[in-house]
Amino acid sequence: MNSEILMSKIEALLFVIGDEGISVKQLSQLLDVDSMEIEAALSELKTNYEESNVRGITLKNLAGTYQLTTKSEMADTIKKLVENPTSNVLSTAALEVLAIIAYKQPITRVEIEDLRGVKSDRPIQTLVSRALIQEVGRAEGTGRAILYGTTKEFLNYFGLETLKDLPPLPDEMLKDDEQETDLFMTKFQETFSKEGK
Repeated sequence: MNSEILMSKIEALLFVIGDEGISVKQLSQLLDVDSMEIEAALSELKTNYEESNVRGITLKNLAGTYQLTTKSEMADTIKKLVENPTSNVLSTAALEVLAIIAYKQPITRVEIEDLRGVKSDRPIQTLVSRALIQEVGRAEGTGRAILYGTTKEFLNYFGLETLKDLPPLPDEMLKDDEQETDLFMTKFQETFSKEGK
């Protein structure tokens, strides 16, 4: 495979995989290319990033996985983005995840995804990067999943003194559940009465 095409494909995969990073072995399997070719392409890509004055990103090898990161000299520029009030608006997905964590903490990512019905990796990353949530421990059992909880920054962000100051959840959900149970019991009793006659 042409080295420029290989580097383009690797760059695309690195961009999509994000903070998770990707190993040489994974790249080799995905691109059906020998691992030595992958390593050579990664080395050339890294050199291209580092030697270019017009690129704000570089390639890092962290614990055996490669990922795209911003160059250290871009720190001031990135700081402006983080401090910019317009960047502080949370997406709907991030707000949903934050609400679930606030009311159900400590909670695992899998439990959050069960409640939402969709993947929640990206909103969790956003909330961790904004210091609104943090790892508060590990769940018991296989895999020892990370448990998430809110931070002091969360309280400051929403003007709360403690978690007890969170507004109560609407009772409508409870009422709906009770009505469904009542309806079920009524039907059950009617059926049981008919069969008893």
